[in-house]
Amino acid sequence: MSETPQMQIDTSKPVMVTGATGYVAGWLVKRLIDAGLTVHAPVRAPGDKRKVGYLEDLAHAAPGSLKLFQADLLEDGSYAEAMAGCAIVFHTASPFTVSVGDPQRDLVDPAVKGTQNVLNTANTTDSVERVVLTSSCAAIYGDNSDVSRAPGGKLTEAQWNESSSLDHNPYAFSKVEAEKAAWDIAKAQDRWRLVVINPSLVIGPAVGGRPTSESFSLMKRFGDGQMAAGAPPYEIGMVDVRDVADAHMRAAFVPEAEGRHITSARTASFLELGQMLSAGVEGNYPFPKRALPSWLLWAVGPLLDRTITRRFITENMNKRWRADNSKIKRELGVEFSPIDQAAVAMFNQLVERGEIRAR
Repeated sequence: MSETPQMQIDTSKPVMVTGATGYVAGWLVKRLIDAGLTVHAPVRAPGDKRKVGYLEDLAHAAPGSLKLFQADLLEDGSYAEAMAGCAIVFHTASPFTVSVGDPQRDLVDPAVKGTQNVLNTANTTDSVERVVLTSSCAAIYGDNSDVSRAPGGKLTEAQWNESSSLDHNPYAFSKVEAEKAAWDIAKAQDRWRLVVINPSLVIGPAVGGRPTSESFSLMKRFGDGQMAAGAPPYEIGMVDVRDVADAHMRAAFVPEAEGRHITSARTASFLELGQMLSAGVEGNYPFPKRALPSWLLWAVGPLLDRTITRRFITENMNKRWRADNSKIKRELGVEFSPIDQAAVAMFNQLVERGEIRAR
């Protein structure tokens, strides 16, 4: 049996985390400062305590430290000050939402131009040795029907999403375009190494703040009655947010880390997720007890939610989702946590915040 890859963490140089107030990034910042690192966090409004106060609180009790900088994802060169002297750049900043008015403006441009801005700055910052990019399994596949066309019916890091576009799954399209842009820049130079993390659906409690990740919107639907009549017959990969933060740490500090990494603990259907919540959450909530028939979803889904198109239903409902997570376990030593515990903790956090109420 091969030995678990070991991290080699050098605390003498700072690291930079874009999107530090985000869902995954919050846990990553915590892991970094707990390890004794100095974290440079470029944000839009470093003086806004409502947005950054909880990150500063984390740093007060940790051996590492946090330094805030002002930066804008779409402003060329605005990350230069924060990146100066940093050995590692974690680029986590990218929108995760499915309801937008203009997909090009609201999803693709921020994802692609932001990635180009950060990585072009890495090209001009001599201290940078490695860039860790938060991508997504959405850059590997677009619809569940794509899975059946993968070799052996299982997604691997070799696949790219070729089915998404501005008109169909624009969020997934933005992740494809952003990751491809990152690889284009990385391959055009040889000073720093790009390592990519490709998470499936990220669940679990937030470390602080009020994240806008679509994961929280989905979790609320399990508690507010939107799935009381039944869950869509939809499968997806899921992973604990804390494991995703660990994956980023290992992508940065395992010397041999390279390439893309599917970061997914296991597959579950929405009905199974509802059953996990029902078994682990105290109180009376309208968790789904059955799967909706596809024909019913096809008939009424687009009327209830404009993001649920009939094409999406056809390409995703009652279709299996499978992915090979062996690379990240073998090469980075990531061990995945049970997703039922992550789901229950996430739901209970929303209850504590008053965003979901028992009946």
